Amino acid sequence: MSEPLAISLDEDTQQVTAIICHTVRPGREQGYEEWLHGITTAAHKFRGHLGVSVIRPWDHAHAEYVAILKFDRYSNLKTWMESDVRQEWIARLQPLIEKPEVIQTLTGLETWFMLPNKLQVPPPRYKMVLVTWLGVLLTLPISNHLLIPLLSEFPTLFEQLIGTGFSVVLLTYLIMPHLTQLFRKWLYPVS
Repeated sequence: MSEPLAISLDEDTQQVTAIICHTVRPGREQGYEEWLHGITTAAHKFRGHLGVSVIRPWDHAHAEYVAILKFDRYSNLKTWMESDVRQEWIARLQPLIEKPEVIQTLTGLETWFMLPNKLQVPPPRYKMVLVTWLGVLLTLPISNHLLIPLLSEFPTLFEQLIGTGFSVVLLTYLIMPHLTQLFRKWLYPVS
């Protein structure tokens, strides 16, 4: 496993993300998809697993898959990464990939803007601000449409707590991963 890019001071109380990049051999994409389904199912059985998002190649000439693996804390991620189960799956992976996997471990909001094997720093702050602003702009109508009718009977503070929590979850797991993918050429221009 690669050295962690960023770990919080209290690494076992924060959610952690492993960004794993695989370059698949030409013609092995179907086998890789089957492997990916199997390892994802296996990871789901481990304590603290919060889910996996997969960014599939947008260009078949460069079959680079990115798996974004989330765990509730670093110790649970480490248990999975060092497990015999994962090592067996990694052994099955070797004939399917061109080069060793690249792994970055991140905590916090920087995970919205980091891509494996591409850059060691996030994009310029103004770009992160604009994409995040767009994400919030998209999140608010969804949140308002779904939650206001349900929470109108509750005190304002409770309504705000639930609304902001819902918005953060939407941003983290749904909206920002898609926006980062959509704007990746602008966020990470080719040098």
